[in-house]
Amino acid sequence: MARREKVMRMSVEQPLWRALTAYRVLTMLYAIGLFVAGYSAFARPWLAVGYYVVLAAWTLATVPKVSGAASCTKRFLAVDLGVALTGILLTPVAVEHWRVVDGGPTLPSIWTAGSVLAFAIKGGWRWAAFASLLVGVANVVQRGAFSRDTVHNVLLVCIASIAIGYVVEVARASERTLARALEIEAATRERERLARDIHDSVLQVLAMVQRRGTAIGGEAAELGRMAGEQEVALRTLVAGGLIPTSYASEDASQGAVVRLVEEPDDPEGPDGDGTTGATSCDLRLLLAPFAGSKVTLSEPGAAVPLAPHAARELTAAVGAALDNVRKHAGPDARAWILVEDEPDAVVVTVRDDGPGIPEGRLAQAEGEGRLGVALSIRGRLRDIGGTAELISVPGQGTEVELSVPRVRDGGKAEAER
Repeated sequence: MARREKVMRMSVEQPLWRALTAYRVLTMLYAIGLFVAGYSAFARPWLAVGYYVVLAAWTLATVPKVSGAASCTKRFLAVDLGVALTGILLTPVAVEHWRVVDGGPTLPSIWTAGSVLAFAIKGGWRWAAFASLLVGVANVVQRGAFSRDTVHNVLLVCIASIAIGYVVEVARASERTLARALEIEAATRERERLARDIHDSVLQVLAMVQRRGTAIGGEAAELGRMAGEQEVALRTLVAGGLIPTSYASEDASQGAVVRLVEEPDDPEGPDGDGTTGATSCDLRLLLAPFAGSKVTLSEPGAAVPLAPHAARELTAAVGAALDNVRKHAGPDARAWILVEDEPDAVVVTVRDDGPGIPEGRLAQAEGEGRLGVALSIRGRLRDIGGTAELISVPGQGTEVELSVPRVRDGGKAEAER
């Protein structure tokens, strides 16, 4: 089954645009309400009525324009701010002089702040400072002089808009950083998955060819040497890997974009028969092929259900542990697999009677790019929410304990991990 691409879009700006849309409509109604309540204070009410008709029509017609940064263009912002500035400058013409002197509200009133906030959300704090400066100058002109109320209102709008603009810039940077981190995490997990598959197949074959070629000698030794070189090169590539460049949204207001690859939890069913939709499978059936003359399998009498993906990964980890037994403990080493079905977890223990692992050997192998234990065992268990503990005493064999959390509800707990 083809893998699916999941697109995650993160944006803290969209709620701000939605709030701004509501703010513009409500403040438009508020400005009209102030006009109705103070009608007697207007020297030329017909001029105010004409302005409010334009203001209402503009506000309602431009609702889609303030739904996002893509539609909120620079031209729209310029016209929108022009509507606000025009209303401010018309105030001393439309109302009685005494109301202007007493610090009465301008024609657009607090609707002006919505225009400045649009600058802040669209372009950040610098755009907000520019729009606030123009609004401040217009307020001083319509009053004819500086006053405490004018300075107070202008500073309030200026500080609020600049603060919001700065928060938007920080949010955008944080979204890009988070998107990059998620992209790296997804790439790393995919690289580790591929590395496990390569280790379980290609690298093991190359290592075997190198050993057998060296033992046989002659032309086979040259073949073994070449296989060894390719093994080292492949291990270096697997250990380093490539991390793709993060995807960036063409419209920054829509947030950062992360594309992750989703794989079906059980593409072939627990028995590999193509049946989909299975919620669990019996782990014993997957581990049974490992039993043999030198591998003893001890399991419960009842089924050991696990989510299909978790069961497959746990089985692969057991196979990797047995491969290490055959490779490092010798062909005559014996191994025992113990399956324990506990209430909250499934525990599988792989033990051998080999010579054990010298202290520090795993760290040394990992530094050399030999990631069998790190990826094929611990990496697999980590990806399904489990743990892998390795206990080895020189001369007394090695024991690997693999623990996977119990999932009884059809994989729900694993999906929420």
